[in-house]
Amino acid sequence: MAPIGKLYSVPQMRQTAVIKSVAALGGLELEIPAYAHFEDNKKPEFLSKFPHGKIPAFEGANGFNLTEGAAIARYLANLAPNANLLGTTPEDAALVDQWVHFAESEISIMNELIFQMVNSYIAYNKAHHTTFAERQLRSLLTLESHLSTRTFVVGERITLADITIASTLSRAVSLTVDAQTRTKLPNTIRHLETVVNQPSLKDVYGEIQYVEKAVQFIPPKKEAKPAEPKPAAAPKEKKEKPKKEDDDDEDDGNLVPEEPKAKNPLDSLPKSTFNLEDWKRAYSNKETRGADGALEWFYANFDAEGFSIHRVDFKYNSELTLTFMSSNQIGGFFNRLEESRKYLFGSVGVLGEPNDSIITGVLILRGQEVKGVVDAAPDWESYEYTKLDLGKDADKAFFEGALAWDLVVDGKSWKDGKNFK
Repeated sequence: MAPIGKLYSVPQMRQTAVIKSVAALGGLELEIPAYAHFEDNKKPEFLSKFPHGKIPAFEGANGFNLTEGAAIARYLANLAPNANLLGTTPEDAALVDQWVHFAESEISIMNELIFQMVNSYIAYNKAHHTTFAERQLRSLLTLESHLSTRTFVVGERITLADITIASTLSRAVSLTVDAQTRTKLPNTIRHLETVVNQPSLKDVYGEIQYVEKAVQFIPPKKEAKPAEPKPAAAPKEKKEKPKKEDDDDEDDGNLVPEEPKAKNPLDSLPKSTFNLEDWKRAYSNKETRGADGALEWFYANFDAEGFSIHRVDFKYNSELTLTFMSSNQIGGFFNRLEESRKYLFGSVGVLGEPNDSIITGVLILRGQEVKGVVDAAPDWESYEYTKLDLGKDADKAFFEGALAWDLVVDGKSWKDGKNFK
């Protein structure tokens, strides 16, 4: 069977699992081309087909293009009518649509809002966190009641509704639906395990990761820097102030002027010919490799005396689990480096597979010492930093791979990444 089209997506997306599941149950073959997010979706050839630059994106073999995960899944389900993924009657089809919408708008969106807040993608608000968690639990309890007398959500066979709910739950139980909450949802968890363990779907979902405690917001801790002792002030000669007739016992009320804000030592370095902002624009607007690419621009303009390049490696890779969570950790680290934005560029990624991955990448920074730039982030000491010498083939290959997002380290290939620009 020839592929019905190409699916552009990243593996960790919930919608990707839904679309792949529909294809698997419907006996449809999908082509999954190599895709680098935040890079391929900015290219003219991608935008000519998908103007919003959004994934998942489906390019049909018949020339029909489509975005939005739910729409793609429904379209593929229509291409496999014998699988009955949309139900067998108009009433069933309406119920399938109802539960797909319910899963996305009442469960998934609450999960994603909590996830974004606790990872500082949006400002954290405790009251909002509580409200989102309560709304999600209310929806899960509605689903639990519905499933208490049913194996599947609509009818007696798996439909698109079951697939969508299972993909939503597989993410929720790894983030917000913890062990205590799951005790209230035995039928819901049974439904999840029933769907993901279908023989044709095991490869899509893999082993479900259950979180013991729901994710919580942890305010970043700022390290207290020891105060430098100030030199003793020389005694000042006391000057007599002429007295007015009525101010014998009055304080003159003069305020001590505020000390000027300390200047960042990086601003005192000799002027460099390398403009970091120009580099960021070149990296964003050019292909990374190739003639007239970003790397070619970099080598033509880099000032090795005014700037340096450092490899960055997470110290605790053995603690990493899901790759999308590791990618979000990188995003949090970059968010906490905001004060150093004018001095720093970064390209850091997750390499490997779930429960067998590493975080590594490169930083281009002002000056030769890394600490003065990265210590703006409270968790900077969770990473190791090694200065790279682009005159060495191995260092240059690592640098280029990290920028092009095709880096391979110890057999682990690049899965996802973040840029600090």
